[in-house]
Amino acid sequence: MVILVLNCGSSSIKYQVIDMTDAAGKLLAKGIVERIGLPEGDLTHKPVGKNPFELHQAIPDHTTGIKLVLEALTNPEHGVIASLDEVKAVGHRVAHGGEFFPASCIVTEDVKEKIRSLCQIAPLHNPASLEGINAVEKVLPGVPQVTVFDTSFHQTIPAVNYMYALPYEYYEKYRVRKYGFHGTSHKYVARVGAELAGLDFEEAKIITCHIGNGGSVTAVLNGKSFDTSMGFSPLDGLVMGTRCGQVDASAITFIGEKEGMSYAELDTMMNKKSGVLGLTGISSDMRDIDRAYAEGNERAILARDMYYRRIKKFVGEYAAEMGGVDLIVFTGGVGENSSEMREEVCTGLEFMGVKFDTEANRGARGVNKLLSTGDSKVKVAVIATDEELMIATDTYNLVK
Repeated sequence: MVILVLNCGSSSIKYQVIDMTDAAGKLLAKGIVERIGLPEGDLTHKPVGKNPFELHQAIPDHTTGIKLVLEALTNPEHGVIASLDEVKAVGHRVAHGGEFFPASCIVTEDVKEKIRSLCQIAPLHNPASLEGINAVEKVLPGVPQVTVFDTSFHQTIPAVNYMYALPYEYYEKYRVRKYGFHGTSHKYVARVGAELAGLDFEEAKIITCHIGNGGSVTAVLNGKSFDTSMGFSPLDGLVMGTRCGQVDASAITFIGEKEGMSYAELDTMMNKKSGVLGLTGISSDMRDIDRAYAEGNERAILARDMYYRRIKKFVGEYAAEMGGVDLIVFTGGVGENSSEMREEVCTGLEFMGVKFDTEANRGARGVNKLLSTGDSKVKVAVIATDEELMIATDTYNLVK
C-alpha cells in the first residue's frame, strides 16, 4: 500500500511517499513545497534512486502545492508511481488534538470540526493541517485520510502531571492544561531504543530527549507517556532556538507592563525572539551558537550552557518521578548530531547508574547506537527519529 505522508505548515508542505508493503516501510520519495502564497514558490522533490527535481513558480495555496507534488510523483522522469491510483491513503501530521484524540483516526467531518475548534489554542499549526486535509479532498477525492496528532501519545499523562495550579474553572471552561508535543517522535524512539537496549518497552522506564530548534523531554513509563516538558503550548520546558522555555510568569507580566506590550507582542517575544536567539543575538541555530562558543563569545557560552543544563534538569526530574530510569534516548536534529550535547547531559549522572561511553558517542551522527558501556546500569542511546514512518504505519493500520 502506497501512502502519502503530509506535514503542512502555514506556508509549506513537507511530504514523503512510503510503500507499506511490509512493516519496515520503503521510502519512495520525499520533498518540500515552500513559500506558499508568495510571488515565487519552490518545490524540491527527491525520488529514491533518481535525480532530484526542483520547480520555481507561484504557488498560491496548499491545493496548488499538493497538485504539484502529485504531478512530480507521477512524472515519467522523476516520478515514483505510475498513476495516482497507487496512492491508497494520505496520513497527516496534526500538531494539536486536545483531549479529543488519544489516538490517530480516519478523517471525518466530525474530526475536521474538532481540529477546527482547537485552532484557538494552536493558531499556527492546526489551520495549516486543515488546509492540507481539504486540499487532498479536492485533488484525491475518495482517498481515505488519517490524522496523526503530536499530542495523542501524551494523553496517558496523569492529571497530577498535566494540571496547572490555576483556578480550576479555567480547565473546565477552556481546557487549560499540559498537552505536550513531539509525541509521534517520542513514541517511536522510545520503542526503537528499548529494542536496541534489549528492554521490554511495556516494562521499562525510559527518558526520551527530542532536541532540535524546538525540543522536549518525555518520561515514558511502561510504554506510556507519563510526563513531558512542553505544556499547554510548545513554549514550555527547554531553552529552544527562539522559545524561552520554563520561565516565571511574573517576569513576563513585569516586562509587558514596563514595555507597554500587548498580549500578542508578549507571545511573539516568548516564541519568536527568545531562546538562544534572544540570549545571544546571533542565531537560533545551534550550529551557529557552537561556532560562536568555540570563538569564546560569552553570551554564546552562556546560551549553550543553559540549553544543555535545562535538558539535564528534566532528565533528573523524570528519573526521580519514575523512581529510576532504564534508558535515556537522544533524538532530533541536535540530539542526533551533537556529541557535545549528549556528553554534557550525561556527564555527572554516574550516581544514577549512567556509564557513558565517550568514544562510542564521538562517531555517532544520525544513527541508532548505544552510547553507554556494556556494564552501565542505565543505557544511553541515540536514535534517528522517523515520524513519517510512524504516521504511515498508523495510516496503514487504520485504512487496511
